[in-house]
Amino acid sequence: MESMGRVAGEPPEHEVLWGEPVGAAQLAAAEEGYAGAGPAERLLWERLSVFEGAFDRRAVEEVCGYGALAAVDVGTVLDRLAPRALLPVDDLFDGEDGGPRHWMPHAMRAVGARRLTARGDRPVVVLHHRRWCVKVARRAAEWWQRGRQLDARDLALRELPDLAAAMDPTTAEPAPGDDAGAALEIAVSLWFLWVGCGRAAEGRTRLRHVLSLHPGPPSARALWLAAFLELESGRVEEADPLLVMAWASAVRDGDERCLGLLAHLRGAIALYQGRTRAAADEFREALAQIGDVPEFGPTREACWASLALCFSRTDPEAAQEALDQLELDGAGRRTWAGRDLFADAWADHARAELLAWDGERVRAAEHARRALREHLRLGSAVGAACAAELLARIRLLDGRPDRAAHLLGAVDLLRTSVFDTSYRPARYCSVGRARSDAALNALLDDPELREAYEEGARKGLFALSRER
Repeated sequence: MESMGRVAGEPPEHEVLWGEPVGAAQLAAAEEGYAGAGPAERLLWERLSVFEGAFDRRAVEEVCGYGALAAVDVGTVLDRLAPRALLPVDDLFDGEDGGPRHWMPHAMRAVGARRLTARGDRPVVVLHHRRWCVKVARRAAEWWQRGRQLDARDLALRELPDLAAAMDPTTAEPAPGDDAGAALEIAVSLWFLWVGCGRAAEGRTRLRHVLSLHPGPPSARALWLAAFLELESGRVEEADPLLVMAWASAVRDGDERCLGLLAHLRGAIALYQGRTRAAADEFREALAQIGDVPEFGPTREACWASLALCFSRTDPEAAQEALDQLELDGAGRRTWAGRDLFADAWADHARAELLAWDGERVRAAEHARRALREHLRLGSAVGAACAAELLARIRLLDGRPDRAAHLLGAVDLLRTSVFDTSYRPARYCSVGRARSDAALNALLDDPELREAYEEGARKGLFALSRER
């Protein structure tokens, strides 16, 4: 597989820095600024060149505050350097307070990177940067499990430029394999970003790249995630061999929690294929194995929501029992943590199915809209598409085919923009979609239907999710 990044330590020659053009005048100005800086500011300037994105004082202290800079106040040096080499950043994401955030322009980075490489210090700084990235990924994963899911997503997205660099072992020295362990840990810690927040294609690409460079056998959890991302990408046949490998690894390592994760994934695959009874059995096994407060992977609430989905169209009583258990489990969990928004969104989907079954279409539509909004808020394209198609079915039952067509047109645009042509929706969704399309074709003539689809695509799901 081709490298996803630049060659480690490569100097930014030919007025180009890592794919970004850097003009001669910009480089000259950066060189002048560097020459006028003091020794501590120069050293910090060089070390800051390893950052791909914005950074705050806490990050600078962890990555750069060692050796010659350990004896000084790195924050004070940063304050002196900022007017000379950095730009302020207005942070779009909420998070823990690490002070103002800065970004180093490409010309400044080019000057710092060249000096850092010439000094021979780049490998050490990159090592510190990798360790910081591992801590960030672990913190985001912990926040997700503890109910701070939006904070976890925002933290991961805010630091994603640097996390992405750390997930590419080829950007480290002396050899890619030496850094693959940290890269793999980061990729696996960010499982929620790939699975729950709609970035499955990116996660799949990054994880496959890391695994191709990993020198030893990967962990069961890494293989579990690889299989999950194949499912999320609509390639369920490619998940099967990874599942077998992950199970063997989990048994070998005695990783009982991962065995629970694998049961959940087998259930998700069975539900994707329309084998609802088999899916339900697997989700029950997952509930028996993952423990009360799993520190990694889908929560108990997610398992109960999945179990409710299995029965939502065939056994309303069993589905309601699963939803009741979700509330009981969630009530206990929320005494120490926040809500599992991802599980709540799928639970609302199941409630909408049950209410539609009972003929309570107004309440069903409200739960479907809530599921759609929550999936959109998290970024889950799969969840948003399923919720929108369910809402379209309810609009058809209400005698509003134009609203149904708008939703389906927006779903088509979403799927086209997010997934490649090989993606196949789950049978759970495709059966309902086929019925909706057939009903619309019977109610609207071709030009009218095509125009309604196009109007929905123009409006988009965010706007449509607010319509009653």
